[in-house]
Amino acid sequence: MEINAQIEKAKKGDQAAFTFLLNYYWSEVYGFMLKRTENETNAEDITIETFSKAFDKIATYNPEYQFNTWLISIAKNVHIDLLRKKKSGLFIEITDKEDQKAYNIADTTPSAEDDLITEQNLSQLLQFIKELKPHYQEVIQLRYFQEMSYQEIANKINEPLSNVKIKLLRAKKLLAEIIRNKR
Repeated sequence: MEINAQIEKAKKGDQAAFTFLLNYYWSEVYGFMLKRTENETNAEDITIETFSKAFDKIATYNPEYQFNTWLISIAKNVHIDLLRKKKSGLFIEITDKEDQKAYNIADTTPSAEDDLITEQNLSQLLQFIKELKPHYQEVIQLRYFQEMSYQEIANKINEPLSNVKIKLLRAKKLLAEIIRNKR
């Protein structure tokens, strides 16, 4: 019964209810995805994306179904989308002429122009990150630039693991909004 009460609170925007649901169901969704992906990082990323989507669409949750079943079906769809993206990136149709051009390229090292573009993109991304609040900047920095695990970040900033997960989730959403608004 408590789960249903927390879901109703979450539907009204109660942050404590979101945190409760994340903590309560995290292990189940993560464990399910770990079995499917056999990769801890992918399982973590898919689990975070699952909760992000679920919390964005919590108003559409139908209480006739179990909440964990709903989360698992979202997780499956997130995983399928990830696999499709990877697959579509692997197979690109090219003509014989393009294939010959690629074959004739001798030097595969990035040109000065490539380096400059990469540097500018990174510089622009860093500028966007600087627009986030300092605590969001910190978790983004630790996760994506220092490549720390969620647990390592929790230990470093002396916060519970669930807070780190939620901070990263929010930081990524805010960063995506900033980037969308700047383009």
